[in-house]
Amino acid sequence: MKFIKFLINFIMKTLIVTISLIPISSFAQIIGSKPIRIIVAFPAGGPTDLLGRILAQKMIEGLNTPVIIENRAGAGGNLGMEMVARSIPDGQTLLLATISFVINPHLYRKIGYDPLKDFVPITLLSSTPYIMMVHPSVPAHDVKTLVIMAKRYPGRLNYASAGSGTAAHLAGELFKTAAGVDIMHIPYKGAAPALADLIAGQVTITFNNPLTALPHIKSGKARGLAVTTAQRIASAPNIPTLIESGIRGVDVGSWSAIFAPAGTPQSIIARYHNEISRILSIPEIKVKLVAEGAVPIGSGPEELGQFVKTEFVKWSKVVAQSGARVD
Repeated sequence: MKFIKFLINFIMKTLIVTISLIPISSFAQIIGSKPIRIIVAFPAGGPTDLLGRILAQKMIEGLNTPVIIENRAGAGGNLGMEMVARSIPDGQTLLLATISFVINPHLYRKIGYDPLKDFVPITLLSSTPYIMMVHPSVPAHDVKTLVIMAKRYPGRLNYASAGSGTAAHLAGELFKTAAGVDIMHIPYKGAAPALADLIAGQVTITFNNPLTALPHIKSGKARGLAVTTAQRIASAPNIPTLIESGIRGVDVGSWSAIFAPAGTPQSIIARYHNEISRILSIPEIKVKLVAEGAVPIGSGPEELGQFVKTEFVKWSKVVAQSGARVD
């Protein structure tokens, strides 16, 4: 009798330990033996790619499964997003999306995906504001003075962006509308050449992410006038918001989120959400994101789904108002 009780207790304890290990050890079996792919629809080395690689490394540790970043750049991110939309919904392929996810459908006449139908939301990773910057030769040390200048000399001031239809371009259009000013848009083929020309004094204004903007602001090569979101950022607490500067109606920034193809099982979506939320709560990850001017979020799938719907409608109006088209 004692032996039977011992045997039953041993079996129960073994089962408990085994069950507790299932979420990690069997995840590769649930989604398949191939590595998990996170598709980044932009070239390697950019902010989105760097965020993806930080995330992938921690996912490898947490899921005990290989995770790789695959860069599929082209057509403003459309190629990578279409690729994920057409992938088998087995949990092996994820998309690390940015704000272009909801902007591009309004810029391009034909794209190969529908952001509201072809994807399942997992989590909103972070949001990042833009910093409104001017060349040091511009005699404006705040937004109010810059607006006065723009109204006094309509069409004389200009702002550079990474290209027509990019979020930075549309942030500039929102500013123009809210401030009631006429400032000429100068599109470049990328954020780097636009910023280079600002530093060289060839253009007046740019809207850049904190990661690339702050080093030049701290060195005195550029002057930061405002951030474009409703709250100041921890990495630049002395730079006011546009709202604080008297420009109402402008609360815009980029963001990063993880999606899976439509039809991916909810059990897999939940597992990914739990794992990514865990990663975003790690102190060293928070420090890295904040240092880059980002705000860690980690929202749930339903929250991200509603957020995408709101952003889709918002940018539809902004793109229509700007008149921007890519094709």
